[in-house]
Amino acid sequence: MYSTLNRAQAVFGFFTTVALFVAGFAALSVLLYPTDNVSASVQLKDAKVIKGRPHYYSTKKEEYAQMRFDLDADLSPLFNWNTKQLFVYVYATYSSAANDKSSTAPLTQSVIWDTIIEAPESPYSFANLRERFFPAKTATGTKSQNQKKKKKKAESATPGVLRLRDQKSKYQIADITGRMAERSNVTLSVGWNVQPWVGALWWAPETGAVPRTGGQVGLSKAFDLPALKGSKPKGEEERAASV
Repeated sequence: MYSTLNRAQAVFGFFTTVALFVAGFAALSVLLYPTDNVSASVQLKDAKVIKGRPHYYSTKKEEYAQMRFDLDADLSPLFNWNTKQLFVYVYATYSSAANDKSSTAPLTQSVIWDTIIEAPESPYSFANLRERFFPAKTATGTKSQNQKKKKKKAESATPGVLRLRDQKSKYQIADITGRMAERSNVTLSVGWNVQPWVGALWWAPETGAVPRTGGQVGLSKAFDLPALKGSKPKGEEERAASV
């Protein structure tokens, strides 16, 4: 006869085997979920270059750029049964060499804005089941009103759909040289990272990481950063000096 310990080990081994199989199936099943309808677009609204201390720990003043942009994205196809949350970010790509318009200079990418979009809560989640079978002891009127507000908000908000206008960047961008004014051929791009409950992280196309999702990555038109705030552009300075 098997002892109680042997029986417990057999049950635990069977449980872990089944759990591993279910987790593997869930991770691979997302391959059958199409993501080609994902779309995103971003456009610059305003940019300015300021000289100061971009961070509280900066030891000296340097030039840094701040931007405002419009963002339209429909990332709802990225949400499926295995999606825990979605990390969305906008990053600027520019030449690492100041005032270098050649294509041979290496490129620098800096994140200027990001956000986390959590997957909608399942009706069978622990919180919903607890509220259903063991409701909190609150006033009936207040409770029903709060539930209606939450339900209405959940129905009106589609996860993964972003419509931002004149959005201010969370992070300013700087360079090791300390100069950012009149940097040429700058572009803004939209990227995302799908964080599943189980399995590998999925990245946006053209980000250099694998595995990647499908869809269209937003890319803005190339633009030049303005002159340092409070100073004249180099072209005007040269004309003034020649006169």
